[in-house]
Amino acid sequence: MDPAPSPAATGPRPTSSADLATVAAVVGRIRANIERVIEGKPQVVASAVTVLLAEGHLLIEDVPGVGKTMLSKALARSIDCSVRRIQFTPDLLPSDVTGVSVFNQDTRQFEFRPGGVFANVVVGDEINRASPKTQSALLECMEERQVTVDNATYALEAPFMVIATQNPVEMEGTYSLPEAQRDRFMARVSMGYPVEAAEIAMLDSHAGHSPLEDLDAVTDAAEIRKLCEIVAGVHVSAPVQRYAVAITGATRRSDHLVLGASPRATLHLVRAAKAVAAMDGRDYVLPDDVRTLTGPVLTHRLMPSVEASMTGRSVGHVLADLVDAVPVPRGGGGA
Repeated sequence: MDPAPSPAATGPRPTSSADLATVAAVVGRIRANIERVIEGKPQVVASAVTVLLAEGHLLIEDVPGVGKTMLSKALARSIDCSVRRIQFTPDLLPSDVTGVSVFNQDTRQFEFRPGGVFANVVVGDEINRASPKTQSALLECMEERQVTVDNATYALEAPFMVIATQNPVEMEGTYSLPEAQRDRFMARVSMGYPVEAAEIAMLDSHAGHSPLEDLDAVTDAAEIRKLCEIVAGVHVSAPVQRYAVAITGATRRSDHLVLGASPRATLHLVRAAKAVAAMDGRDYVLPDDVRTLTGPVLTHRLMPSVEASMTGRSVGHVLADLVDAVPVPRGGGGA
């Protein structure tokens, strides 16, 4: 008798209608819970949940005071998982992030004391206020879900998600994130200022105490792991795969960009599209899923050429033109 194929050989199991119903139910609870705190920003909340289910990391960039940290904490509190917050400052050390080995006088041995990244959800507040050396301490854990200290490797428990906030680089006391760091974030979103009605409502809900204090978890780590497995099983047809590769390939050939999207960016684009499809009740990815995500998934990875900068063309405008020029596959994504 032939041995049973291993899970790695068979790949993710196909997504069923029951699985999609589970995704819809849990995502609905998470979004409703977060929107109790973050009012008037449903698209930003949806993007955060998409990155969570796609097993990625989220970068939230905007000016101070618009709710970046509040969104991070609301998502973390909605999940019954371990949460650690790291306040990035110029004097923060890499060992504060990853951990350090300390000599124990009693046992005469070195003991490892875990740093801030040893949690399911790591909230990195104002990440670009720390030095590039400290920022780079996140590189291994974000990509490989592990930390290496003094030749010893420690695995990070799934789910693992870094939610980092940063202020625009034009503001005082900020450092630009290294290219390798930016590339590890699946998506970047901007909060933006609230509409008038939402800001007035905030004055009532936030005046007495922080609404985070009343926020309870609506799911747990085991259920999030199950949802991630369901998302991984969403089908991506060959034409849709070629469409995603064509978009990222166009960024590498553009004369208006000196740094295009990496192969990791293509992978993140497809994984995020799978999450969007599952949240929309589909077991297959449409070209529109990929197209819609090009902005949040690709823009922060690209660097404009000098000519583009001098003519006032932003990376977002260059990317939009490139995406418009890529032919969209016909027939949907179910085949």
